[in-house]
Amino acid sequence: MGTGAAALAAASAGLGVLEGSASAKSPTADHLFGFKTNKVSGYFEPIEPSKEDRLLLPKGYKYDVVAAFDDVINEAGEKFGQGSDYNAYFPIDGSNTRGLLVNNHEYTNIFSIGPIAEDGKWTREQIEKDLYYQGMSVIEVYQDADGVWKMDTASKYARRIHGKTPFELTGPARGSTAVGYATKATGTFANCSGGVTFWNTVLSCEENFSETAERAGLPLAHYGWVVEIDPFDGSFLKKHTALGRFNHENTAMGKTADGRIVVYMGDDKKDACVYKFVSAGKYDESKGRANSALLEDGTLYVANLKSGKWVPVTYEAIAKLLENPNYKAPTGVKGTREELLAKFKNQGDVVTNCHEAALMVGGTPTDRPEDIEISPFDNTVFVSHTNNDAHGNIHGHITRIFEKDDDLGATEFDFEIFIAGGRQSGFSSPDNLAFDSSGNLWVVTDISSSSHNKGVYKTFMNNGLFVVPTHGPAKAEAMQFASAPVESELTGPFFTPDENTLFLSVQHPGEMTTDLSKPTSLWPHREGDTIARCGVVAIRGFRFGV
Repeated sequence: MGTGAAALAAASAGLGVLEGSASAKSPTADHLFGFKTNKVSGYFEPIEPSKEDRLLLPKGYKYDVVAAFDDVINEAGEKFGQGSDYNAYFPIDGSNTRGLLVNNHEYTNIFSIGPIAEDGKWTREQIEKDLYYQGMSVIEVYQDADGVWKMDTASKYARRIHGKTPFELTGPARGSTAVGYATKATGTFANCSGGVTFWNTVLSCEENFSETAERAGLPLAHYGWVVEIDPFDGSFLKKHTALGRFNHENTAMGKTADGRIVVYMGDDKKDACVYKFVSAGKYDESKGRANSALLEDGTLYVANLKSGKWVPVTYEAIAKLLENPNYKAPTGVKGTREELLAKFKNQGDVVTNCHEAALMVGGTPTDRPEDIEISPFDNTVFVSHTNNDAHGNIHGHITRIFEKDDDLGATEFDFEIFIAGGRQSGFSSPDNLAFDSSGNLWVVTDISSSSHNKGVYKTFMNNGLFVVPTHGPAKAEAMQFASAPVESELTGPFFTPDENTLFLSVQHPGEMTTDLSKPTSLWPHREGDTIARCGVVAIRGFRFGV
């Protein structure tokens, strides 16, 4: 558990309130709706790590399974997908107890598509299920008279977005040779984490898209983008190519000092980079959803951690490099100078081959940058670097970036390792992040199921959810709030505006199952059920103090 548990247990008042003003230094578009109240997000006694096939919470807390894999979500009979990940709650008429919940579906497994043939080939039926059960679900949720959270299947908004849903391409790659001159793309899948915008839409991120696209015979260049949807309008479906194509984990949106939009992003693979996009135009609240056009024109930057600079990832920068007849590509970029000249002919090519372009201009390879969140209290930027066993970062760490002059639009920055995973902190492999209204960071972990309770991972047991204060005497001390079921990870923490409910996904319980007659997990333990089901829960029991 580390010293954080002891510190919290000793402080009978629980988590502290934020020091100083309750006002945010600069607005962010994340899920911290209630920061102005400066309420404490929960008093709890930290729990111990567990190997149980249960979702364990501190004393006084309980959860409701709002939706699980294959549940019917609407009157059309559409089904909740698999690989439940990111969550975003949108109040209906300002309600804390009724709203739309957007959930990402990252990938499928044996519980949805069945066993794969010994020769590794998928049947057409399996491919179709794979496309259907990935993507996103928009569901309507509400709290009944007894306080239990439920799904309203009669909702006019409830729908599935999946591997066959048509999307419009925007930005520099739209209509370019890089995407086969396409202006539209069929479907979204591998939807990992995401973010919300100032104009009340969701940004969803396509991460490990290659295998699904290749099996289905779909053009690879149409996937690996940031997708935008409007929960309240099923016709609004975009893929924003200006934000680059790579293994997107999430987005975090904020504003520059002069009012432009900033979107931070991580490329979730080993030796990949941290990015930010800065719009050319300024945000205008009166324009509402029309501000989405800001994501079509701007500058994409990559972080160079050695120099502390954000380096533009542009065709002009690439072309200048390739003017040198003796140019040699850096590690991680394949091809001769002539081959790279053929690959990079315009900005559409640059954003489509973003990972290589970023390395060429000086982006720093890092350790699986997954979730990124902007602190609304001081404009520092927190990055989960999950791990990279290729060079010994087994347990990962959380990086904290300090933009010059606290301006999210700055091109210079400093950084620190805010907290490192390992025995000393009590957690390993940090993943999704969320802030509460007292400035505490909620962190879920992503230890690979194949490593659970083995070797150097034994002490952590199952994956969990941890609370890490970013200020005060327990700063950077991790306290465990939840323990996940067997072979699962907890993902997508997201509070309602009043912070009385925390939505949380339980992803891939029983992931290592190879025989459907012998599942390694049966979560959520529904009566008569013989398989494990991923899903989203609503956690209740938060008690506030001022």
